[in-house]
Amino acid sequence: MKNAVFLYNPESGRGRVAREAEQIDEIFRTNGYHVIPQPIDFAVNPFDGHETIDLMVVAGGDGTINFVVNAMKRKGLDIPIGVIPAGTANDFAGALGMSGELIEAARQIATGCEDRVDVGRVNDLWFVNIFSFGIFTTTSQRTPNSRKHRIGKLAYIIEGVKEFRTIHAVPLEIVADGEHFDLRSLMVLIFNGETAGGFRLARTSSIRDGLFDCILLEKKDLFRSTLAMGQYLLGGNPKIVRHLRARHIDIQSTVNEPTDVDGQPGAEFPLHIECVAGGLRVMCPRPRVQEPVPEPV
Repeated sequence: MKNAVFLYNPESGRGRVAREAEQIDEIFRTNGYHVIPQPIDFAVNPFDGHETIDLMVVAGGDGTINFVVNAMKRKGLDIPIGVIPAGTANDFAGALGMSGELIEAARQIATGCEDRVDVGRVNDLWFVNIFSFGIFTTTSQRTPNSRKHRIGKLAYIIEGVKEFRTIHAVPLEIVADGEHFDLRSLMVLIFNGETAGGFRLARTSSIRDGLFDCILLEKKDLFRSTLAMGQYLLGGNPKIVRHLRARHIDIQSTVNEPTDVDGQPGAEFPLHIECVAGGLRVMCPRPRVQEPVPEPV
């Protein structure tokens, strides 16, 4: 029998995870796992005493997954992770193809197949979905958890509106896979995953291609910059929204701008950002078998 830890935040999913924890445990036991339920404690490394487990199942959002991945990497472990989406933002779970229903996601993990996906590293921090800085990128950090649990994604929008009062450009010196350029940027998004807050901003991104998708919003006047970002969201390609794909990115600035990794406080400048291809073991849903189409008689 394989050993698994089921790590969950009792407040996630407005308390649904805690209510359905026993049923989730039963799904894993039925599929050959000895399960250790463990409420999450962000002051403790969840792998302490669990260095030889076969699977870490995590119920939470991108920030919780980020916490678990960094805890694992600090201990030098390479244990498969299963993700049950139960947070406000579940972009990484979406990239893995996980169901939004807790019980079905648990079943997908317990009966799924192991895969390797890319993971990002910035200085000494790891991220699964996105590294960012500039306008709106640290909104998640400042949004109270109580508000997230109460009204979900609307909490991010309320907090993000306040940022219009502090819009400013960050002078950057960037080297991306050997290409050097300077830019005064309002926002930088470096995607390992595919979406941010459910919005598909990284149109060509994949967690299996060994590359980042990077979006940089150049500083013009407020109207032009806002209009350009709106055009990009609607599928356009305005010139002041720069898009590039790279494996290694170095960024320097005269400003030590706050940064964000998966909704958590990020690294300080200067930044060395690397896409580690296949650097994370995950459990994914098994591909659906296509039923053969009968030939016409």
